Amino acid sequence: MPVSMAFSEVGSGEPIVIVHGLFGSGRNWQATARDLARDGYRVMTVDLRNHGRSPWTPTMRLAELADDLAAFLDERGLVDATVLGHSVGGKAAMLMALAHPERVQALIVVDIAPVRYAHSFLGHVEAMQAVDLSALERRAEVADRLQPAIPDAPTRQFLVQNLVRRHGRLAWRLNLEAIAAAMPDLTGFPDPPAGTLGERYDGRVLMIRGAESDYIAPEHQSAIFHLFPQAEFAVIPGAGHRPHVEQPKAFRERVRTFLESGYA
Repeated sequence: MPVSMAFSEVGSGEPIVIVHGLFGSGRNWQATARDLARDGYRVMTVDLRNHGRSPWTPTMRLAELADDLAAFLDERGLVDATVLGHSVGGKAAMLMALAHPERVQALIVVDIAPVRYAHSFLGHVEAMQAVDLSALERRAEVADRLQPAIPDAPTRQFLVQNLVRRHGRLAWRLNLEAIAAAMPDLTGFPDPPAGTLGERYDGRVLMIRGAESDYIAPEHQSAIFHLFPQAEFAVIPGAGHRPHVEQPKAFRERVRTFLESGYA
C-alpha cells in the first residue's frame, strides 16, 4: 500500500517533483528547489518512505517507491508534472514514468541508470548501525566513529545529516533495518510491466551524470534507449555522484536549459 510522503513546496507555475536518493531527504534539494522556483516553477521536494519525515515501513522495494510517487501525484492533483530523481530516487522516477507515462510531462534522471549494479551500500548501513549513539552528543563525534568504515569525509558528512535528537538522545531518522533488507532490490531494476503502457516512456528525458561518476556508463546506453527512446545526455564537469551538490551552478543551468526547451 502506498504511503503518503512528507514534502516541502515552493514557488508557483509548472510543477516539478524532486525525489532524493538513498540516505537523503527532500531538504538536500532545497537550494535547487528555490532556484527553480525563482524561474517560475512550482517545486515539490518529497521524502521517500523510511527517510526524512516520511513514514517508516518494513519494506521499500523500487516498485513501492514508484507507487508512492504516483500516489503523491494523485494527492496533489498533478496530472502532468516534470519529475526529477537522483540515484535511487531516479530509479523510482523512471519506474513510475514507465507505469504511468501519461502522468509525466518530462523526466530528469540524475546519475543513475535502469540497470542492476554490482556494488551495494550495505556497508554504510552496517557502519551506522554499529555506532553506539547513546554515548555521543554531536554529529561530529558520530562522523569520527564512521571514519574507519567510511573513509570519504563528504560521504560521512552527508550521512550524519540524518541524525536527529529524540528524547534527548541522537537517533537516526532513517529506517536502517528496512533499507538493509531492501538493498538487493534497490541496487537492481525490475522488468518494466507488460501491456499497452509500461514497456517504454516516449516523453522527454534528460540523463545527467557527473563526469567523475561511473553510474551512467557507455554500456548502459542500450538499456536506457530501450526504455526511454527520447533520452538525451548531459555531463557535469568536476562532479561525481552528487552533481547538484558538487557543481550546483552547472547542474541547475543544465536543468534550466532542458526545462525551457520543453516549454518554448
